[in-house]
Amino acid sequence: MPKEQLLVGFPRAGFLRRLAAMVYDILVAVAVGMVAAMVMTVTLILLFENGVLDKQGYEHVSDIIQHSVLYKSIVQGWVFLWVTGFFVWFWRNGGQTIGMRAWRMRLFSTNDKPMGYGRAFLRMVFSLGGLGTLLVLLDVKNKQSLQDRLAKTEMRVLTKEANDHKQW
Repeated sequence: MPKEQLLVGFPRAGFLRRLAAMVYDILVAVAVGMVAAMVMTVTLILLFENGVLDKQGYEHVSDIIQHSVLYKSIVQGWVFLWVTGFFVWFWRNGGQTIGMRAWRMRLFSTNDKPMGYGRAFLRMVFSLGGLGTLLVLLDVKNKQSLQDRLAKTEMRVLTKEANDHKQW
């Protein structure tokens, strides 16, 4: 029997375990966002200070970034892309984020198709910033979140042995 079929026999993850993993992942996502914002801010500072971009009469670069909708949007969009990429990449490559790994959970496909980047992104959108997980509280029998239902995935609890990436 293939390894993928053996793992599907594990129980679906409940709300509290998912919530604990979300706390871990939020901490990592904040760190990813902070580094992404720093990289973009330093890039903008270098562009402004070297005359590539016009300071528009402002003395300090921080004033331009704070008062310009365009530059704030660029920084926020950059951070959003990196945080989204963090979740999508981990879900697509191994089915686990760092928090999910710590709490021995893994994402599985329910339609026998491998998890692609498109479906992982769809899952990210439907999670509604974590609010989609609240559906697990109402769906006691199936323990399916909104993002699980719409992206055709399920969150399973693994044993310690099955949580080892070397076995995949």
